[in-house]
Amino acid sequence: MVQRLLPGAHICRRSFNSSAIIKSSALTLKEALENVIPKKRDAVKKLKACYGSTFVGPITISSVLGGMRGNQSMFWQGTSLDPEHGIKFQGLTIEECQNRLPNTGIDGDNFLPESMLWLLMTGGVPTFQQAASFRKELAIRGRKLPHYTEKVLSSLPKDMHPMTQLAIGLASMNKGSLFATNYQKGLIGKMEFWKDTLEDSLNLIASLPLLTGRIYSNITNEGHPLGQYSEEVDWCTNICSLLGMTNGTNSSNTCNLTSQQSLDFINLMRLYTGIHVDHEGGNVSAHTTHLVGSALSDPYLSYSSGIMGLAGPLHGLAAQEVVRFLIEMNSNISSIAREQEIKDYLWKILNSNRVIPGYGHAVLRKPDPRFTAMLEFAQKRPIEFENDKNVLLMQKLAEIAPKVLLEHGKSKNPFPNVDSASGILFYHYGIRELLFFTVIFGCSRAMGPLTQLVWDRILGLPIERPKSLNLEGLEALTKASNVNKL
Repeated sequence: MVQRLLPGAHICRRSFNSSAIIKSSALTLKEALENVIPKKRDAVKKLKACYGSTFVGPITISSVLGGMRGNQSMFWQGTSLDPEHGIKFQGLTIEECQNRLPNTGIDGDNFLPESMLWLLMTGGVPTFQQAASFRKELAIRGRKLPHYTEKVLSSLPKDMHPMTQLAIGLASMNKGSLFATNYQKGLIGKMEFWKDTLEDSLNLIASLPLLTGRIYSNITNEGHPLGQYSEEVDWCTNICSLLGMTNGTNSSNTCNLTSQQSLDFINLMRLYTGIHVDHEGGNVSAHTTHLVGSALSDPYLSYSSGIMGLAGPLHGLAAQEVVRFLIEMNSNISSIAREQEIKDYLWKILNSNRVIPGYGHAVLRKPDPRFTAMLEFAQKRPIEFENDKNVLLMQKLAEIAPKVLLEHGKSKNPFPNVDSASGILFYHYGIRELLFFTVIFGCSRAMGPLTQLVWDRILGLPIERPKSLNLEGLEALTKASNVNKL
């Protein structure tokens, strides 16, 4: 690997200059990162040197054969899951994020996912000025898709799974990767890998509104645009406009939303994408992105692989299953007001060895704070949802289902998780293509794993290469264990 520039060599750099939009002394995201990197590098170096032989925890045969669930074997900085308080973002709960992260400056608006991305990257809450400048930077970065990505997406079958389209679109953008280009030419050293990884990651995240809008137009409108991109609005407003889901000149407003409904839908998108950005590193999409990235694959290839994992029904399809469940249940009960009917229906589901989708969590032992945030969104708009029996049933189930599950006795956590509310709220406003929910999920989830990928490069983490065991190897461990017991 060449560690210095060769004579006549030129490092490929983006034409966008973030400082061009900073009209004050506010730090850019990159500058904020540069301020915290030395301390983090020193801390990791000291930890490895002084405590590298410290045991993290035992690994059992059950865990090896059980999906490695619960094994503490990954470094992940951005989020941690607390059994009592839910997901924490750099130590902040969802409620704290809602209170502290900057929004657009308009009362009632939810915090911007751009603010959350800053928090994940730097560990600090951005000022309002920093958040506004960063919002503008991402909007400029995302104003145009590469022509070859446009060509690829236009050639895909319109009935192709939307997550397949997203994975293909992201992978195609590898052609313009700054990291891949400069690494291949031998123009960057290991200590500088993070800079091009950051540029690629920000460009990828910024491109997601246009990618998402293009895919949605493919599956709903024969590829014809449903809205227009604007550099003057935030990331989520662009997503909603390009879905044709806003009331304004930049959108076709296919669902005839009123001005208030349009604002509410944008805030729903901000809320959903803001709280789904990350969920520790062990889930399939995050771990896959990290694993592929550990081979020094660029962010486009790494996150495209993560998207393929997110498309799996055991990872990214829970919200759709809840929507189908609510619709089916409403067709089988006479009234939401009849609690006994609801209880009887739930018992029928459980007695047939089926699960109640949207309930339970692998770690949490209390209601999911992400669900609480989504529920509060609906509760603050009673008039909007007063005639939507599916949303009303979702709220009613949150009261009844935990009691039934506790009585059933097989659930460690009988409380609703975020999936029990998110999908049906999108469905209410007009997103009826259930498979598309996961694309929106994928937009949000890009922020967490790509933040970690940048930090993987900053800290110089190696390629992931665990040791595998065959059946005979596991059996040999049991014999050794029995000998030790004698």
